[in-house]
Amino acid sequence: MLSGLLRVLRAVRWYVRELTDESAYDRYVAHIRTNHPGALVPTRRAFERDRTERQEADPRQGFRCC
Repeated sequence: MLSGLLRVLRAVRWYVRELTDESAYDRYVAHIRTNHPGALVPTRRAFERDRTERQEADPRQGFRCC
């Protein structure tokens, strides 16, 4: 019973992280470590700042206040 509940909670956590794109940094770090082993991995803050700047600079995104 407990293992089934834990499995469901893990699935819900995974779904929410994917839905909100919170796992993007984890995927990026895995990509950097696999494909560019000598490269420095940016901090999560630097990654999020760069990602936000790229999104705001993209004319297809339109104006987004938040």
